[in-house]
Amino acid sequence: MTEKPMIAKKWLTILIILLGGFAVLGSYVYGFQIRPDVADILWGGVPQEFRPAYTTAMFLAAAGYFAYTYLIIFQLDPTDARVFGSFGYGIFNVLYLAILIPSALWTPLTLLAVENASPGLLWLVRLCLAVVGLASIGLFLGVLKIQPRPPVLVHRLAILGSFVFSIHTAILDALVWTTNFQLP
Repeated sequence: MTEKPMIAKKWLTILIILLGGFAVLGSYVYGFQIRPDVADILWGGVPQEFRPAYTTAMFLAAAGYFAYTYLIIFQLDPTDARVFGSFGYGIFNVLYLAILIPSALWTPLTLLAVENASPGLLWLVRLCLAVVGLASIGLFLGVLKIQPRPPVLVHRLAILGSFVFSIHTAILDALVWTTNFQLP
């Protein structure tokens, strides 16, 4: 494969990450603009005593996101990268989309579910969080099994980062948050 398609694949990944990241951050801004009490709503029923640990986990998950994103953007060659032997570099784009799109929908859907006291919308919120959790586990496994192996230190940091990110999204968000969240 020539240099241009390789560069195009990386630019697509960067575009997905940038647009998706802005959409996620924009959804929080949107939430704060329409509901000053959005933070209280978004905590849901997560017990007060768990919130400091949960907040710490959020920052660790964000650091993990940057660790594995560094590996994917700067250390992988899209023409050679293989995951599980049969998937190419493009699998990461699919996984980023499966993480970022539902993440951007979470705040507006949660606020909509609360304002309408809608169990159906709450199930849609839960589905969004489940998709993010499953995609983050897929990303962790992809980073773990990537071939050819990237530089050892970068690879280990990306494995750790994707593991922490998947624990946060699959357990804290998709299980703990959804179990504790109650409509008013």
